[in-house]
Amino acid sequence: MHGFTMVELITVMIVLGILSAVAIPMLTSGGNGMAGASYRNELASGLRYAQKTAVSHRRLVCATIAANGASMALTIAQAANSTACGTALASPDGAGYASRDPGISASGFTLLFFQPNGTITTGGSAASPLAAGTLNVTGQPGIRLQGATGYVE
Repeated sequence: MHGFTMVELITVMIVLGILSAVAIPMLTSGGNGMAGASYRNELASGLRYAQKTAVSHRRLVCATIAANGASMALTIAQAANSTACGTALASPDGAGYASRDPGISASGFTLLFFQPNGTITTGGSAASPLAAGTLNVTGQPGIRLQGATGYVE
């Protein structure tokens, strides 16, 4: 005999039903499905990269989050003990840190300074107030910043 059994046909229909109800809307949604999680992870990785670069190069690194929160740029100071950043710091993959979905953005901070000693401040000098709080990404858990330790979660 050729063909499929009734059990095989019903099993395939159940699997397709589950995919259409759960996985497909998540993959095709124009909102906060996997794209939001991806952008959140990009930002968190970029902030960790900025902190590690500041410590390893012993230079100030600045993270500028765009006004709409859809992208982040990193710059590094040209000289040690500088209180301003000037040279663009490329991301490890060269693609930068940006949301590919216009509905996803970040809010909470627009400018962060990663000091050579590992702390995160709101100004260029090491004496500036420490940055502590949460960077919020649309539809995702926030990225916590602890300025005194440089911890980014």
